[in-house]
Amino acid sequence: MALKRNIRQAEGILRSVPDPGQIVLPKDGETNVLITSALPYCNNVPHLGNIIGSTLSADVYSRYSRTRNRRTLYICGTDEYGTATETQALKEGITPKELCDKYNAVHEDTYKWFELGFDYFGRTSSPEHIEICQEVYLNLQNNGYLERQEKEQTYCEGCQKFLADRFVEGICPHCGADDARGDQCDVCTRTLDAIELINPRCLVNKTHKVVTKISAHMYVSLDKLQDWTQEWIKRSYAAGKWSSNSVINTEGEIVDARLKGGLRPSPVTRDLTWGVPVPLLDGEDPHGMKGKVLYVWFDACFGYPSITASYTPEWKQWWLNPDNVRLYQFMGKDNVYFHTIYWPSILRADGRNWSRLHHLSTTEYLNYEGGKFSKSHARGVFGPSAKDTGIPASVWRYYLVSTRPETQDAMFAWSDCITANNSVLLNNFGNFVNRALKFVAAVYDGTIPDSGDEPGPLSPNDELDAEFVSDVNGLLKDYITAMDAVKLRSGLQIVMHVSARGNLYLQSSGLSKALKAENSRRCAQVVVRAINLIYVLSALVYPFMPSTSESVLTQLNAPARAVSDVISIDILPGHIIGTPEHLFKKIDEKMIEEYKEKFAGIRPTPTGPDPDATHVAPAASKKKAKGKAPGPPEDTGPKTAEVLEWEERVRSQGDIVRELKAKGVNSAEHQAIIAKAVDELKKLKTELALVQHKARAEAAAAAAN
Repeated sequence: MALKRNIRQAEGILRSVPDPGQIVLPKDGETNVLITSALPYCNNVPHLGNIIGSTLSADVYSRYSRTRNRRTLYICGTDEYGTATETQALKEGITPKELCDKYNAVHEDTYKWFELGFDYFGRTSSPEHIEICQEVYLNLQNNGYLERQEKEQTYCEGCQKFLADRFVEGICPHCGADDARGDQCDVCTRTLDAIELINPRCLVNKTHKVVTKISAHMYVSLDKLQDWTQEWIKRSYAAGKWSSNSVINTEGEIVDARLKGGLRPSPVTRDLTWGVPVPLLDGEDPHGMKGKVLYVWFDACFGYPSITASYTPEWKQWWLNPDNVRLYQFMGKDNVYFHTIYWPSILRADGRNWSRLHHLSTTEYLNYEGGKFSKSHARGVFGPSAKDTGIPASVWRYYLVSTRPETQDAMFAWSDCITANNSVLLNNFGNFVNRALKFVAAVYDGTIPDSGDEPGPLSPNDELDAEFVSDVNGLLKDYITAMDAVKLRSGLQIVMHVSARGNLYLQSSGLSKALKAENSRRCAQVVVRAINLIYVLSALVYPFMPSTSESVLTQLNAPARAVSDVISIDILPGHIIGTPEHLFKKIDEKMIEEYKEKFAGIRPTPTGPDPDATHVAPAASKKKAKGKAPGPPEDTGPKTAEVLEWEERVRSQGDIVRELKAKGVNSAEHQAIIAKAVDELKKLKTELALVQHKARAEAAAAAAN
């Protein structure tokens, strides 16, 4: 039998937009949010860095958007064409189609376990993709933005065909490494043209003779579009508040290395068999492109609209509707050029009124225990192996977002992951929810008592809880500000601040059976306000840990609610809660070394780029890692509300320091500003260390008693 509910009926309290997976179309006059994450390449399994770098980050924002009742569409899928697919299929002795079928299923299963709520997860090998890409190609040709160029290219006399870069190996002309690929040397990290290789070898058969021959290809005239692209970037960067680590600086000026000499024509065709066939123009082949395919970097970005077309035939309502749709795109920093310069330029050349990038959210790299993730060396956590650890998906999601590399590279560490579960999720968030709900179950027989509070927002001038109400409302404002700005890591920290404030409220109010006996009205008031704060938290935590949110709602016996601007009384007297249960379980710290050993890999990671990398951008710039500002001091002690507050201050000041340094201004005045900011960061770290020491001492004293 269903338990009795008594929820305040008012507009905006409950979530009212469709859940992920239900068909949703934009509406005029409403906020319509279109979200994409970089399409994972379909030649391997994703590791934790791939997941937080795009798909998980996009999922968090997608779920947040839904908690604000914004019509939201989150699209993703596997990127399947290109040389990397052909070469991996060759290694595994299967066809490219069979390889894509295999890894698409692996990706889908992995993301499902991580609770990623795509509205649709598709593939770029679909008929819709071919149709859209070919239509764009023909539009570019009709609009005068394609040009034919002839260039030398590697040719295998044994295979009797031109070889794409990844089908060629040889000696690197720069460092002499003997196994450089035709697009990149993994030892010295230089990008290459295959014809530069010394003693080139065909990957299909190394005994075949490889020579150079002239091959004709079509190029998109990006140089004709540069003025428009630069002006568009300046406007969009400012309007959408792009990530600071994109291809432009804080003044909206393009600083990508590929623009130093101006944009140049870029290839859009390749000599391959696995790809979108180059279409004929009115049945004719005036440029000799028969048998060639579209370059993967040309077709990949069109996976976003083509996957949407697989989701709904009304896809143009999302992608050709810039006045009513805001496009948010999530990716690692290696994909930025193609989403901010290359693809927007091609959309312009296409001639239709596309929904273009509004906000760009870019991550740096997540590394693993002092090194890099490497599939070939079995180093790090990849795809399905996260499930095998026994650590719940919610904990993985929490830890990955809490270490999201938003402004600098971050490091995955097992000790930090387990501390996050035991000190933050279990002792802070889980403790608050469980303590309040168990009290209601034990003392009030599971029924919300009458506290005398009027339904609706609590007054910040409340006679007894003014400070509590003001603190929570301030945190809610900060949460919305952070999440609207796509500062996901800060948003998650604020969620934990809210639950810490809830713990402090219960403690300072002296919630107990004794309080009920001495002052039953005040006890009921504390209970009702705590329960309604938990209801607020169920919405705040939903983007980050959806199954945790669902568990909280089940225990509250309440429907999913929207994010609120202020704390209010929405669960009313007479409402019956569900059965309280622990949200998290402690992870034995002995598992740290066991996990380290299990995922350590078979040999040290190479110093060059990981051989498991996906397709590499043509002429991609390689930047040396700069010195990074140190993070807050590591602490494995209890996370009190005060500790969490000081940690946030340190992190915020650290972001300020990094942003100042990223501007690259060398004036004495600017350097003085940086020095002052660094001094402030050092002061805050000292204060944090004192607060942490105090918290440890208090915890030790409490344990002794």
